[in-house]
Amino acid sequence: MASPLVKRALISVSDKTGLVEFARGLEAAGVEIFSTGGTGRHLVEARLAVREVSDYTGFPEMMDGRLKTLHPKVFGGILCRHDNAGDMDALDDYDIVSFELVVVNLYPFEATVAKPGVTLAEAIEQIDIGGPSLVRAAAKNHAFVTIATDPGQYAEILAQVKAEGATTPELRRKLAGAAFARTAGYDRAITAYFAGQTTEGPFPETLALSASRAGVLRYGENPHQKAAVYRAAGAAGPSVVSAEQLNGKELSYNNLLDLDSALAIVRQFDTTAVAVIKHNNPCGAAVGEKLADVTWQAMVGDPQSAFGSVLGMNRPMDAATAEVLCEPGLFVEAIVAPDFAAEALAILTTKPKWKANVRLMKIGPLAPRTSGWVYRFLDGGLLVQEADVLPDPENEWKVVTKAQPRASQWDDLRFAWAIVRHVRSNAIAVAKDRALVGAGAGQMSRVDSVEIALAKAGDRAEGAVLASDAFFPFPDSIERAAAAGIAAIIQTGGSRGDADVIAACDKHNLPMIFTGRRHFKH
Repeated sequence: MASPLVKRALISVSDKTGLVEFARGLEAAGVEIFSTGGTGRHLVEARLAVREVSDYTGFPEMMDGRLKTLHPKVFGGILCRHDNAGDMDALDDYDIVSFELVVVNLYPFEATVAKPGVTLAEAIEQIDIGGPSLVRAAAKNHAFVTIATDPGQYAEILAQVKAEGATTPELRRKLAGAAFARTAGYDRAITAYFAGQTTEGPFPETLALSASRAGVLRYGENPHQKAAVYRAAGAAGPSVVSAEQLNGKELSYNNLLDLDSALAIVRQFDTTAVAVIKHNNPCGAAVGEKLADVTWQAMVGDPQSAFGSVLGMNRPMDAATAEVLCEPGLFVEAIVAPDFAAEALAILTTKPKWKANVRLMKIGPLAPRTSGWVYRFLDGGLLVQEADVLPDPENEWKVVTKAQPRASQWDDLRFAWAIVRHVRSNAIAVAKDRALVGAGAGQMSRVDSVEIALAKAGDRAEGAVLASDAFFPFPDSIERAAAAGIAAIIQTGGSRGDADVIAACDKHNLPMIFTGRRHFKH
């Protein structure tokens, strides 16, 4: 059977983005529009001819809109099989019209429960009943019915209706899949919300996750691996997944990982901050006043590693900073920033050799992340934990050595401690003048990480501070740090060898702080 002509559309939406233009196109193509409540009023105000569903069914909307589309004359028109004589006879017998297009998006439950202080009663009123029922009915009968659940689908549907008076089976099948994914994600969001309302604690017995595909990537970590990026349902706040790309080649899997790591570092600082990421570890980072100066300090932290790196900054890119990045010998893969001044954009896209390739990602205003969950997938399962995003309470820090940190060292100690949690464990960060000058990451032995960080720092280790994401089990790392000129140390403490480590610091007149909190990042 040929695709049925789209004679009638049933429209009932919460998100009215692009709706008037879509409806005007349908009307011009001769499609009769049926609608409900607020959607109907919105279309009528735009001078579109609309038939109210309540007029058609002879049954008024009631209960503050809770009951409006749940009626056999609505669902019969959606579920009828156009090639089934019995179905079509039933339409005639009960004065039912067929709907070949259903346009529905659901009440904003996810956005509602994401708001601070939302009450249970407010959340319940955003649980859509009729909407998911309409979506599922239309998607089930996609052999004859086109289902639109997102404004991004309107253009393709309208183009086919204008050209042929109908949609193709391929498009209807694709839209049906998207519709079932939407209702499944919606139900998972409701499930997750109610799980959080119980007294079982933060981890529900059944974990519901939902995400929509934001793009298919060129490849994964390696060229032989296929990959895609998904946007988590209900995700709020700026992220690299939702950022606007202003320039450059398509983002890769590794670009996204590194941009996310850069963003995690810079968004924790109130002052101007820049992070330089290479292979998911910071090879440079700095904080200060002027973005151009901070960027330069971050880039020279490890200039060899910074070649081909990814940058994150918590201030809009300005022209002076763009000029810094155009210095000879620098090569940057991608930059994420709240915004890019027009002058900066012009410089970065015309001056350096890499101008056409650098990915420039505008993410919008940033604020520190203060909560959330981290998911790590295993073969056959996953791990869930709280995100390690809250600053450590300094009132719990203890100076455990005879020597006390000088007032001038505290800013470096705080900075090093903020950075080391973003380095892969075993993690060591060496900082000087609020800039990262050496990092040791991912070594099986902590003393090896110390050696790498000190080698990266070189002469800059003299007078610098050193941070460790976990305790030192032996004094060997202290001896190496002292020999390199390290002036102060910050670490978690808690080892059985603490006494020996403290004694080694006292021998070299090295102040050391115990924070009492570990920051492994595996």
